[in-house]
Amino acid sequence: MRPVSRPKLYEQIVERIHDHVVEAGLRPGDRLPPERELAARLGVSRASVSQALVALEVLGTVSVRHGDGAVLLAPVSRLHLMAALRAHQDRLPEVIEARDALEGRLAALAAERRTDADLAAIDAALDAMAKDIDAGGRGVEGDEQFHAAVTRAGHSALLASLMEEIAELIRETRLESLGQSGRPQASLASHRKIAEAIRGQDADAASKAMHDHITLVSDVALLRRDLPA
Repeated sequence: MRPVSRPKLYEQIVERIHDHVVEAGLRPGDRLPPERELAARLGVSRASVSQALVALEVLGTVSVRHGDGAVLLAPVSRLHLMAALRAHQDRLPEVIEARDALEGRLAALAAERRTDADLAAIDAALDAMAKDIDAGGRGVEGDEQFHAAVTRAGHSALLASLMEEIAELIRETRLESLGQSGRPQASLASHRKIAEAIRGQDADAASKAMHDHITLVSDVALLRRDLPA
């Protein structure tokens, strides 16, 4: 028999939020209390609550929108919720590993094969991400557009197809990463390094910049031992 492990803090917060949804009789479309209020009620930091909400967003239970807070989408049983959360946590390392292998190669190919139209699409994605972040958002859509533009710039139908196969799993890691404090700005900065290498047609630099970027965005709370209270 293996020792019984103590539930992680974010798991405990997810469970408490689930209990609140049930006890308050919330329905799809209803808003959860603001992060600050939830943190005060639970006696934890706002950052811890934020990460728990991101986990719920990844699982499709809530939608976290800038200015609107967390909106309930599809409440599920506690048992199903916690099982899905742990399954998501277990598959994260493999998704990150696949991203590193595929996107590193695509960045190198993009540096070798990019066209003026490809560069314009990459720049447009960077601008969209920057504008969203400046407005207080997380830059999720711009981030997705950037990686899609780099993939297209690689002009490899097979690699693009493989990326499409794991697109939804990548979206989960994207939400996890960009939901962390300071991460959107850091992610945007690393995107710009990738773009600079692609523009300069430096395949090795583009591959390294993409690897460094994946390493950065792979530092997510669900893979750490615990969140600070």
